[in-house]
Amino acid sequence: MTEEAPVLELRQVDKSFGPIDVLHEISLTVRAGEVLCLLGDNGAGKSTLIKTLAGVHPPTRGEILMDGRPVHFSGPKDAGDRGIATVHQFGGTFPLMSIGRSFFVGVEPTKGWGPFKVFDRKKANEIAVQAVQSFGITRIDDGDRLVGGLSGGERQSLAIARAVHFGARVLILDEPTAALGVKQASHVLRIVLEAKRRGLAVIFITHQVMHAMAVGDHFAVLIRGALAANFRKGEKTREEITDLMAGGEAMAGLEASLETYMQSHEGHPPSA
Repeated sequence: MTEEAPVLELRQVDKSFGPIDVLHEISLTVRAGEVLCLLGDNGAGKSTLIKTLAGVHPPTRGEILMDGRPVHFSGPKDAGDRGIATVHQFGGTFPLMSIGRSFFVGVEPTKGWGPFKVFDRKKANEIAVQAVQSFGITRIDDGDRLVGGLSGGERQSLAIARAVHFGARVLILDEPTAALGVKQASHVLRIVLEAKRRGLAVIFITHQVMHAMAVGDHFAVLIRGALAANFRKGEKTREEITDLMAGGEAMAGLEASLETYMQSHEGHPPSA
């Protein structure tokens, strides 16, 4: 029996803006029911990679595949129509909208006929509340509540539930736990695990190693636009991952070379 193709795959993807190379030969896979944690410090290239996956920037070189077949996104809507949903750091929600209206913005359910169609507030509220509660966020029970009154974790929950409701197959989460307290972050991490349980392919972008280790199956570390490490859960410790993000392997190699040099020259001072 052949192994099922990854939902999303990158093969030797480069991205350049004029003479500036931002991504260098990125090869990654993410499978259904798996969380790929994309780690890296500020400036590592995570944002450009997200935009490339989401159809904002076409790759300069290399291929993007879905279900083993090459795809070319004409824009974010095309990527979304193929099942790639991106949830940004603050959920992409609308603070002055109700939960039900925000959940269905752009695809509002209606009632009535012809020119007399109006937004079906009751239906929208019921679906939105049910979708969020199915992820275990039971505090949200009123679809008329303003999004601006939700906590950061609840906004993330709303955005993720919306993406899943509208058929996302690949869920890209851009720093979903950044600037959240411990309790709110734990809510978001539980939702990530629930999305995984439902069979979604999740790409979890973060610089917080502990959060990544709590949910990740597969880890990739970006440094200056290049893939510095690509490994499975349990293959590296938290300290090793943190060192990698800071360029620690290169520094460790330099230190080992220096130590070897010093040992080989012990008792033989360098000539003037």
